[in-house]
Amino acid sequence: MSIGFDGFGAAYFDGDSPEPEEVSLHIAAGMLQIGLDHGETLRWPVEEVRKLPDMAGKNGYVLRRTTDPVARLFATDQSLLAHLPNLSKPAPPKGRGRLIAWAVAAVAAVGLQIFVLVPLLADNLAGFIPPEGERALGEATFGQIRNALDETGLNPLAVCEADEGAAALKRLVIRLGTDVDFGDQVTVSVLDHEMVNAFALPGGFVVLFRGLIEAAEGPDEVAAVLAHEIGHVVSSDPTRHALRSAGSIGVLGLLFGDFAGGAAVLFLTERLISAQYSQAAETGADAFAHDVLAKAGVNPGALGDMFANMRKKYGDSDGVVAHFLSHPSLGERITAAQAVVQEDAGYTPSMSDSDWQALQRICEKTAQ
Repeated sequence: MSIGFDGFGAAYFDGDSPEPEEVSLHIAAGMLQIGLDHGETLRWPVEEVRKLPDMAGKNGYVLRRTTDPVARLFATDQSLLAHLPNLSKPAPPKGRGRLIAWAVAAVAAVGLQIFVLVPLLADNLAGFIPPEGERALGEATFGQIRNALDETGLNPLAVCEADEGAAALKRLVIRLGTDVDFGDQVTVSVLDHEMVNAFALPGGFVVLFRGLIEAAEGPDEVAAVLAHEIGHVVSSDPTRHALRSAGSIGVLGLLFGDFAGGAAVLFLTERLISAQYSQAAETGADAFAHDVLAKAGVNPGALGDMFANMRKKYGDSDGVVAHFLSHPSLGERITAAQAVVQEDAGYTPSMSDSDWQALQRICEKTAQ
């Protein structure tokens, strides 16, 4: 069905010419048909027609099509309006597809920087940082972590330094360094916190938590964790990880502006404490621990025992298991540790009973 309207008083402005063109108007098949003088007929879908407010005075009204930013139709026949269902409905935003495309491109660009460019740059830059630079970075980060983990907010988290326990820990490091002296490369500290965890920092810092020592079923499990973290230190994994985290903070800071202060410290602290390295880094640290333990005469299967015991106690998402839970799978790593055990090797405990008891009391001085 076609409906015609009085053409008198209807004028079309194409947006290019200042002169209006008198037109005839019809509605047919859901289209507002605009007949021009030279014979051309424009077709506007009625659902795309909108009425512009307060632009034609009392004698008429102005219509536009949502997909045409400049063309206008002036009309005076009020009966036409009854056939246009969306006169006052807001027009959909122009360029939505382009906006979505730009948004996707922006997200992809950020992802490319954080997950590809920043790691690539960090991996290459790590090899050029001098030892004193790594040491300074590790010391600064260690201080930030102690401040962030202190629940009172008044003092840095205490470092456990009971004399006998510290001496026992030093003897353990010396024993693990039977083949290679770690004394000049590694500084091992125990923090007075119940977290069941351990991590390494740039510059040779290895940190154990009191909670890990308390949860261990024997000294060999602590020795295995310590050897694993030393493996990361020797491979400069913490330096690369710290640079990646710092680079990510920089990118996020550009986006959100809040990563210059406390948020940056908390973000970096969390990333370093719960660091999950790449598959190659974890496999390498495990292999390093197996080798170091075996050369020290300690059962290398202790690393697998630690994984299995901690998973049994705490599950896969808490404590030290969550820290070590990355590719390859924990089950594969337990199997790998068991595979290097030699039945006739004659392994001995990593620590004497007295040293193990002293290590378990290493935080008593700070608790007084």
